[in-house]
Amino acid sequence: MLILAIDTSAVASAALLSDDAMESVVESFATEDTRSHAEVLAPGIQKLLGDAGVTGADIDAVVTGVGPGPFTGLRSGIATARTLAFVWGKPLHGLMSLDAIALEVAESTSAAPEFLVVTDARRKEVYWARYTLTDGQLPRLADGPHVGFATELPDLPAFGAGAGLYSSVLRADEDFSTRQPDAVSLGQLALARLSAGESLLDSTPLYLRESDAQVPGPRKRAL
Repeated sequence: MLILAIDTSAVASAALLSDDAMESVVESFATEDTRSHAEVLAPGIQKLLGDAGVTGADIDAVVTGVGPGPFTGLRSGIATARTLAFVWGKPLHGLMSLDAIALEVAESTSAAPEFLVVTDARRKEVYWARYTLTDGQLPRLADGPHVGFATELPDLPAFGAGAGLYSSVLRADEDFSTRQPDAVSLGQLALARLSAGESLLDSTPLYLRESDAQVPGPRKRAL
């Protein structure tokens, strides 16, 4: 199976992954900028496919991170994934973006039976979820996702850029203190779950709060 994974919950990233190769990652790219998703995503995917010598006809499925994440960035990735899946006539699957970091934690020496994944939600808040881990199994979501203040989170080991940002109040792991969700880990988890016959999410975004942009109300009449 060859999938195109896209995640823009924090940075803009995309990856081609296959379960037929020794190394699952065929090609990938990710930016460091958290505010230029719309500008770089489509050209990045085009180059990604070109470098791999792949067309839409070769893709078996498209996977998109559904957040949580800021409204504008998250929307650009999901809209791109929906468009490509529609044009190519391929299945579209969603996966919570925090799961990408949870997989990396599960594969690291820092893994604990229960832990948090935390990313920056801006406005002095964080997105977070709690995971459980059993030997030899994929991380399982136990609670969340939520948005709130770091001081309100459970007292558990915390992984991700949000934990690093609020390390004074969270049990942040130094090795993951700048880690953001990306398409590589997201795609690897999607391949594992699809191979196990598990169902993934649809592409409904997890914004968790309203957009800052609001439709203006009607004009008041002048007396």
